[in-house]
Amino acid sequence: MTALNPKIRVLTVDDSATMRGLLKNALVGHGFEVEQADDGISALEWLASNDCDVVITDINMPRLDGFGLIERVRAGGAHVHRPILVLSTESSDEKKARARTAGATGWIVKPFDAEKLAAAVRRVTH
Repeated sequence: MTALNPKIRVLTVDDSATMRGLLKNALVGHGFEVEQADDGISALEWLASNDCDVVITDINMPRLDGFGLIERVRAGGAHVHRPILVLSTESSDEKKARARTAGATGWIVKPFDAEKLAAAVRRVTH
């Protein structure tokens, strides 16, 4: 990793091991560095002592869902301005509005297209 072209570090948050694997493969394949958490609580614990350029979170997860994660990140701290993309099978206007109100930067519907996901990550980190 050089100072001129540092890798964009992405934290993916999803309770599905299969989805975490798909995300990791897609993002690493596009040159991103990927860290993973299996729910909102794990993500907050990771963020407490680590840094990333963007968070990609599912909505429906145990312990702390995506809405709660976004609200907690936006409540203050080192990551308050971090871009957060929601990646969910949910696509209702109501859920999207709730995510926007919580502070989400964008919304991507599963199943995702790797090219579009990579483009979205680049768009919110530049």
